[in-house]
Amino acid sequence: MAQFIDRRLNGKNKSAVNRQRFIRRHKQKIKESVTDAVNRRSITNTETGEDVSIPAKDLSEPIFHQGQGGVKERVHPGNDQFITGDKIERPPKGGQGGGSGQGEASPDGEGEDEFVFQISKDEYLDILFEDLALPNLKKNQINKIKEWKTHRAGYQTAGMPSNIAIVRSLQQSLARRTAMTAGKRRMLDELCKELDDVQMSEPAKPIEENRLKEEIAELRKKIDSVPFIDTFDLRFKNYEKRPVPSSQAVMFCLMDVSGSMDQATKDIAKRFYVLLYLFLTRTYENVEVVFIRHHTQAKEVDEHEFFYSQETGGTIVSSALKLMKEIVEDRYPLGEWNIYAAQASDGDNWADDSPRCRELLVNKLLPACQYYSYIEITRRTHQTLWHEYEKLENEFDNFAMKNIRSVEDIFPVFRELFQKETA
Repeated sequence: MAQFIDRRLNGKNKSAVNRQRFIRRHKQKIKESVTDAVNRRSITNTETGEDVSIPAKDLSEPIFHQGQGGVKERVHPGNDQFITGDKIERPPKGGQGGGSGQGEASPDGEGEDEFVFQISKDEYLDILFEDLALPNLKKNQINKIKEWKTHRAGYQTAGMPSNIAIVRSLQQSLARRTAMTAGKRRMLDELCKELDDVQMSEPAKPIEENRLKEEIAELRKKIDSVPFIDTFDLRFKNYEKRPVPSSQAVMFCLMDVSGSMDQATKDIAKRFYVLLYLFLTRTYENVEVVFIRHHTQAKEVDEHEFFYSQETGGTIVSSALKLMKEIVEDRYPLGEWNIYAAQASDGDNWADDSPRCRELLVNKLLPACQYYSYIEITRRTHQTLWHEYEKLENEFDNFAMKNIRSVEDIFPVFRELFQKETA
């Protein structure tokens, strides 16, 4: 009986392929964990992946085995319940397993832990953005602001005299002269050897010696006539401009925390802010976040207070816009920072304050911002703030506004806000 042992090494990408197959098989469970992680995480926590737990029972696979055929008679000692001909019911589901499931113990006190593994940062982001129809947001930064940087890109045969690559040109010259004179130099060596033989021979052969000297002189003349440098040899340094992400950006998160903004509305806003932050970190090397919460007064706070503080009151939206303007002027020079802002509100505002908000945006904030987005989280009829902001959509390319009615609207709205190109 022959035995075959496969000693081939695994391919370098075999583990990655198996991992992706495993993620596809259990994608629904992983997506649930990723969705929960968005709510648990800090907005700025994007450096790690996520731990995903899968119940052990979901990892079992069907197997094929040889069945026990035929009719067999067995004697089971201690049987006092059944007699010949009785039909025995199947054992309950999981009767032969190691336990009942997550967090539950089997009757005999045994159980089986869940399978826990960690997805990487990129896998986490890919799954998170899957519902956006953007499987890899890094390759779809349609609206990012580009800066251009000059890079060396090889050599070219034409260019400005100041860009001549001296070493490369001399290398080309040497290669050309070697190729053009190699045959002549071989012939010259042969003639020189032949001349030496003629000069050493007895009796002297002056006619033959003169002929060889003439041929040698002619060959040397031809070799010397090959120019040391030719326009064909010249090589010029080539430069090209490549788009690179701008080095730093600041994101302003402005949120209404008046009495009408309940925790569910704030959670929707947080999910939107998380998406925006992830987008910016994939576009810029350095991103700072400024949190501004407001009711009748605005205040710069940290993330926890921004989302979970119990302080509340009436609504004056312009207070947040004024504070943002002051922070920009004080800490973020326009020539050095790319400024983004996302304002979340349920639309409630004092009627007299809404025109003031539009004026602040027109005169102070929109000229300084790369992109300003307003999301109104409400199922009710739009009020004065929405109608004032609508006047800005046609006037400014870097302003956009959308209505979010439920959690299901977050990803589609984010996609719409960041599809068009900003100038």
